[in-house]
Amino acid sequence: SCSNAAKFAAINTDGSGVALKGFDAVAYFAVNNAVEGDNKYELVWNGAKWLFANAENLEKFKADPAAFAPQFGGYCSYAVSKGYTADGDPKAWKIVDGKLYLNYNPEVKQMWERGELENINKGETNWVAFQTKAPVHKG
Repeated sequence: SCSNAAKFAAINTDGSGVALKGFDAVAYFAVNNAVEGDNKYELVWNGAKWLFANAENLEKFKADPAAFAPQFGGYCSYAVSKGYTADGDPKAWKIVDGKLYLNYNPEVKQMWERGELENINKGETNWVAFQTKAPVHKG
């Protein structure tokens, strides 16, 4: 009965298998900004390619990927809190309690923020469930 779970990609990637649409996961924490990564600094982790703006950020990620990778695989946090997945926008981001969250767009991010802690808790519960029953992806 694992066939369904196998279809669920733990990381939201683009058509070429790149996470975060090529943005640097570490830069959100290092410079508090969304920064595009460079193909020169690429690392494969958790079935996805991650790009970084510089070698230092790549090394930081390599040392502790879970500390920098977005929650819910970089899918929209609001969608996950509602029980489905949608693409996360690397520019609609927020760090809460030292963790990076993405949302579908700035408007959805505002909706998510209105019940932020509740939405994070619901998202975490749903995320666990997604591992055994793949969610509907709504784009």
